[in-house]
Amino acid sequence: MKYKNAVEVLPPGLLREIQCFIEGELLYIPKTESKQEWGAVSGSKKFYSERNCRIRELFSNGVSIQELSSSFGLSGSTIKKIIYRKEHH
Repeated sequence: MKYKNAVEVLPPGLLREIQCFIEGELLYIPKTESKQEWGAVSGSKKFYSERNCRIRELFSNGVSIQELSSSFGLSGSTIKKIIYRKEHH
């Protein structure tokens, strides 16, 4: 995060208005771009979503939790959480 003096970057009228609320202190102004969801950039979200969908599909076709656990390298409790989660995306 870069520090900039408001006198150097803000119009005088806006600076006076801001000084009505805060004076002589640091003020953080967030970026306007919206933050992307977890895994959106790296592709992790898509990977896990597809994997979980596949696990639910296999389970509905009769594959046991133990078999899924072994196939996907996940604990039985993690497989159960994926299968029984209420909201499926």
